[in-house]
Amino acid sequence: MKKRLILLPTVLLISGLSAAAFAARFFLSPNPAAGRPIKEIVSLMDFVPIDSQNRQDQDDMTGADYRPIPGKNWADPALVPSRVLRIALVAVDFPDQSFVVTLPKHSDPFGNPQIDPIPREAVPQFYADFYNTPGPLNHGQTINGYWMEQSRGQIGIPKMDVFGPYRMPKKLFQYGLNEWNQKGGCPPGYVCDGELEADADALWRAEAGPDIAEKYDIVLRIYAGYDETSVWQEFGEMKFQTRDDIPAEWGNPDPSMPRWVVTRYVPWTSWKAGQMQWGLSSMRQGENSGTITHEIAHYAFDTGDNNNNPYVTPYRRGGSGPWDIMDRGSFNGPGGPHRRWVVPAAEGAAMPAGFMLRNRIRFGFVTGPQVLNLSRNGLAESGLATARIVARAVDPGPAGLAGLTVALDGDDPRDKTPACDPRAEPLCAGPSVFDFYSVEVVQRIGYDSFTPDNGVLIAKNKNEESPSCGYGCFTWVIDAHPEDCNRVDFRRPDGTPVMRTIADYRQLNDALFHAGPGSGSSYEWEDAANRLHFYIVDLHRDSDGILSYTVAVKSLDGSGPQVRGVALSAGEIRILPNWNTLCEFTLKNTGSAAETNSSLHPQDASEFLSGDVYRLSVSVKGQGFSARLPNALAAVKFGASAAVPVIVVKEPGASGSARVSLTAVSESDPSKTSTAVLTVPKSSPGF
Repeated sequence: MKKRLILLPTVLLISGLSAAAFAARFFLSPNPAAGRPIKEIVSLMDFVPIDSQNRQDQDDMTGADYRPIPGKNWADPALVPSRVLRIALVAVDFPDQSFVVTLPKHSDPFGNPQIDPIPREAVPQFYADFYNTPGPLNHGQTINGYWMEQSRGQIGIPKMDVFGPYRMPKKLFQYGLNEWNQKGGCPPGYVCDGELEADADALWRAEAGPDIAEKYDIVLRIYAGYDETSVWQEFGEMKFQTRDDIPAEWGNPDPSMPRWVVTRYVPWTSWKAGQMQWGLSSMRQGENSGTITHEIAHYAFDTGDNNNNPYVTPYRRGGSGPWDIMDRGSFNGPGGPHRRWVVPAAEGAAMPAGFMLRNRIRFGFVTGPQVLNLSRNGLAESGLATARIVARAVDPGPAGLAGLTVALDGDDPRDKTPACDPRAEPLCAGPSVFDFYSVEVVQRIGYDSFTPDNGVLIAKNKNEESPSCGYGCFTWVIDAHPEDCNRVDFRRPDGTPVMRTIADYRQLNDALFHAGPGSGSSYEWEDAANRLHFYIVDLHRDSDGILSYTVAVKSLDGSGPQVRGVALSAGEIRILPNWNTLCEFTLKNTGSAAETNSSLHPQDASEFLSGDVYRLSVSVKGQGFSARLPNALAAVKFGASAAVPVIVVKEPGASGSARVSLTAVSESDPSKTSTAVLTVPKSSPGF
């Protein structure tokens, strides 16, 4: 089996670990080469990057991918939120559709329910408990826990009052075939014009009183059957090769009519899937719905969707994809989007993503000093800013940061992105109308467990929602990998693969930025048009495993009043257990701070302007030697120093000494540069 040297995530360039500490921390020991053949020893020269992009596809996730937030269980019913959302759960079924959970296990055409049957009278309380009481069936995750986690305890739903079940006056298809231009499909003798909310509420008021709705902030109407959004594809084009292949049991109850029906995104699905209703922010949801938290955000916070239609041409890329609940991050959960038909809804969309920074700020979930707010024009005068940002799933604490923003201030148009044609370019964000950048950190813990990766999330945002993306949008994630992921979405019944479209939200699975070279991603992003450069300098983990990143941002139009400088000095040489050599250099920021106007940015950012970022490069002279840098950037405060390690690899057959040169260049002033040299002597152990 191939052995690999492991470079773990490190605070090396900030903390200045000694060469001995670096060797002890990051390399296998004792001597792994002893008694091994040369070929295996060479394999030990492979290094793992300090911040590998280890993305996981939604389809491959299981419940075991959940990782709790250390020391915090936001679903604990004993926690009391500052603001309680009062919710009434009203359950309704139809003359032609029983509650799925009342049926024998796996007995309906969709393969549900996944549990033994529940008596009809118990259905409202069953769903209230499934959604909001921690237990084995919901894996301890609740709607209350989601909102408590996102708001840090500000908002919660401690209980749901239940009503029903009520039998609706019309059949299911009379409601479901009344939306999204579903022309045809209504069986003869019926009128498909039903409005579920009006009819359900009339039954509710008749039992509970005419003013009952006024006692609640939200009315959640759970209806028997499925959300069409979750079944149109799985029980349409994924199940049947063509619409003519749909069998009678999936077709219209009138055998003289087509067995297919138009649906929202595509020309056909099976009639049985197409008769279902689409879940709406009016808070009507089928039994398989895992997007109730998403709909609550619409309803309670007056925010729109940030998602596209990935199935129609011209294709338009999604706004925030799997990283935000207001885009298809609402579909996050075990098994991915094609498992959203399961009843009860314990897979598919069961674990939605958190909110991105734009909405966290807007909703008041992060406040004042928890966000570093900068301006583009301010950076041109103040110089580069450096900050350490904590994973968004946790409270950063009184001295920590949940993110940073950079306002695109100045003369109109403030967003200076060149014009593009969204009809011809699917990756075009539309008109240049964004207002600010945001930078935040995602770690796969808590409700972010089912996001695809850990790393740094950069996005452009609007202050107000608008349809400029070709759909309603307010956030546009900067994709570190904008190329097509070239992955199969599903296979048709005959085995033909159907690829994910360029507009599929999972195209953003690899969007995060990572520290260090060789990660599979990028450690910097430059927006030349908007005159900004972002850096992912390093990553850190605390004793609980909580992830944070040192990031930096500078203007391309000014470096500030600070004096910039750098000095490198050569330090120790140590032989590593694999016979490679660790060369330690010391980088000192020889520049000096300068007073900056505290009004340059929306807040006093002085403490974040007290250093510089340096770009590192290494070369080696000596036949059979090569050198590698664990990190290509270093952030160092004025007057401070940091250790910079260089790994020198001695290839089989190499002889003589090696001359290792390390160069550091100031990103604020590239004229400030320094080079130091270390010589690895001939006497170093080798092959």
